[in-house]
Amino acid sequence: MEMRRYGKTDMTVSVLGFGGAEIGFRGASTAEVERLLGTALDAGLNVIDTAECYRTSEELIGQAVSHRRSEYYLFTKCGHAAGLPGTDWQPEVLEASIDRSLKRLRTDYVDVIHLHSCSLDVLKRGDVIEVLLKAKEKGKTRYIGYSGDSEAALYAVRTGVFDSLMTSVNIADQEAIDLTLPEAMARGMGVTVKRPVANVAWRTGRRPEDPYAVPYWERLQVLDYDFLKGDFETSVGIALRFALSIPGVHTAIVGTSNPGRWEQNAKLLEAGPLPAGQIEAIRRVWRERAGKDWIGLE
Repeated sequence: MEMRRYGKTDMTVSVLGFGGAEIGFRGASTAEVERLLGTALDAGLNVIDTAECYRTSEELIGQAVSHRRSEYYLFTKCGHAAGLPGTDWQPEVLEASIDRSLKRLRTDYVDVIHLHSCSLDVLKRGDVIEVLLKAKEKGKTRYIGYSGDSEAALYAVRTGVFDSLMTSVNIADQEAIDLTLPEAMARGMGVTVKRPVANVAWRTGRRPEDPYAVPYWERLQVLDYDFLKGDFETSVGIALRFALSIPGVHTAIVGTSNPGRWEQNAKLLEAGPLPAGQIEAIRRVWRERAGKDWIGLE
């Protein structure tokens, strides 16, 4: 699997990373996650991303692969109370959330803690940033980052204090390509792409039942890319290669509960970066058809 240096950090990451939301929300078993993550690590994947509010995700990851901790970089997020006393974005809640995450993940430290899509107003207060800086000083995390999109993400990047940016980039979500990624690159930030295949919203050819995928489905009806009308696996490969061909992107987080999906995705990437002409064709369709209110989706 292709590896890329994660900005100015000392991490060299696999271009495919594991997104832990689905295993938590679906209520996967420890045995399932052991097989899923074991297969992924054996295939060369070395980035695992989760969050405090993905239900049982952190616990499952800790139970399944904490004994292989030296083989992967571990990212989590904080910000939501998610069962803790208090409200979202209170500094004391963030501190407690970080400690809880370490306990759940069965580790003394994570490699990156991202602020979990907090608003521009919260960022401007500064106290949540201070919590992450203190966690870094205490060795609870090696690096700190911001996870989110649009103007809040741009503000976070411009503060110059974050090592990492997690943001949405895909064939139906391209705001970050012009708004935040150039500034992140200029600052040497590591960049993780979430939703790199747009929740595969075109999978069935019908409006998805999952509300999480509906906005992308609606956008794709307007964008009407020709390559989505052909072979499904080919279309997934084009979409994934597009996200990973954007300058400044280092790894793409894909969530799945199918152990075989990692090898399938890795095989799709064997074709290499998407040709420049194809990238430009996708970008041109976006520029011509995207709505002015099509901001990055959280």
